[in-house]
Amino acid sequence: MDTATAKVPAYSWYALSVLVLVYVLNFIDRQILSILANDIKADLGVEDDYLGFLYGTAFAVFYALFGIPLGKLADSWRRTRLLSIGLALWSVMTALSGLARNATQLTAARIGVGVGEATASPSAYSLISDWFPARLRATALAIYSSGLYLGGGISLLIGALVVENWNAAYPDGGPFNIVGWQAAFMAVGIPGLLLALWVLTLREPVRGAIDGLPTPENPHPFRGFFNELFQVIPPFTFIGAARRGVRDLAFNAAGAAFFIAAIIALSTVAPATSAIIPGISDQWLFLGVGYYAVFSWALALRTRDRPTFALTWGSPAFLTVVLGYGTVAFISYAASYWGAPYAERVLGADKSDLGWFLGGPSAVAGFIGVIFGGRIADYLLERFASGRVVVILLGLVTAVPPIALAYTTPDITTFYVASFVAQMTASSALGAAAASSQSLVLPRMRGMATAIFFLSTTLVGLGIGPFMAGYVSAISGDDLGYGMMTTLVVVPIGVILLIAAIRLVPMANASVIERARAAGEDISPASAT
Repeated sequence: MDTATAKVPAYSWYALSVLVLVYVLNFIDRQILSILANDIKADLGVEDDYLGFLYGTAFAVFYALFGIPLGKLADSWRRTRLLSIGLALWSVMTALSGLARNATQLTAARIGVGVGEATASPSAYSLISDWFPARLRATALAIYSSGLYLGGGISLLIGALVVENWNAAYPDGGPFNIVGWQAAFMAVGIPGLLLALWVLTLREPVRGAIDGLPTPENPHPFRGFFNELFQVIPPFTFIGAARRGVRDLAFNAAGAAFFIAAIIALSTVAPATSAIIPGISDQWLFLGVGYYAVFSWALALRTRDRPTFALTWGSPAFLTVVLGYGTVAFISYAASYWGAPYAERVLGADKSDLGWFLGGPSAVAGFIGVIFGGRIADYLLERFASGRVVVILLGLVTAVPPIALAYTTPDITTFYVASFVAQMTASSALGAAAASSQSLVLPRMRGMATAIFFLSTTLVGLGIGPFMAGYVSAISGDDLGYGMMTTLVVVPIGVILLIAAIRLVPMANASVIERARAAGEDISPASAT
């Protein structure tokens, strides 16, 4: 069958709709923290730097690190089963956030949410790539990605309704002294258990068949998962490096020493909340451990799976795409998280108004942007090879003016309109970035490519962007608008990376199989055509 013209089965669209629901709930559970931030700040006595750390780094590091072995598992095990288990885990941990009585307990629950959600996109991206042909893949991934914006917007509506109604009904605290923000966590966490059962009913597609590269099932799917886990979780990383030889152990130790020095230096220069090690900021501790773990894993991947390394970490085209999109995520994560607390605190908006006039429109804007961006990316790809990357670049630069306007205007209506435009423009880049990264690897590498793609969006975008805005706010007398404006410093970096990607991606796309073969991949001539 000619996959370039064949009609996509109805079941593929049905399965995609289920995955969209999963992603909607994924971001409801993740993003509801935004509308609850001011209540948590008052109830637990924390500052903006902690709130940025809680939303960003505490979640992002574990999401990113566990995304690596779980990405490997998505490349070798039943992806529908993996997604169902992860969905159940993050739903339980979201509900447990509602039982937190202090910042440490809330951080621990947030870490659990990150681990569970790490199963979602590696599984979903890989499934979608096997349900849809290349000509519709950016569109399908954009539709899936719309769940991000729908969930983020809906979370503000749900959070506002639960908090205001719960606090009105129980002004002194409800059963077990649970207050509004805690009830909101429970209200969005528990339904995920039912959705997890639905995901189990989805049929698993044959991996790579739609691209003419069918891949047999791995008889030992968990072997690769545990190998990756051993390579990425400190301090076991030293054992893994030692097994690969003295040279790798020396590089690993040098990397660890560098990141330890960086953690200490940053904790001195930019001190923030320190709850784990006195004098060491939790933000820099978590982020330093995360960066070291990724460094260690990349070294290991180079030795153990050279073809995958060559097409990801060893590919300038792949790196410029994922890092370039990471700068989009940097500013968009900061804006989507701090928008509600800023409007409530600085512009005097009510929670219920934020749900309707910020959350609802943000969901619509994100949906429009990601679908429109995906369609434009597919359209431009048919006309020139770097068409998708152009869409990523436009998504970055066109988001800057509305973000700058939103966080400098004294008018709440202008803030709502500017936030809508910023959400729409930034979201247009996601489908193009996801499809670009998938097109640069072989089918068996898609789960790992997705994990690496999300390393950029999490450890660069989510891990630093929201914290930076919150930290600057905390040290400048709660000036959250100024904190948000400082996140725009990454835009020139992103522009440079994406201009480079426009030149590099066409050549890399045309040579995927050749570069994989050169790195040692066994591809038969028949399956390569």
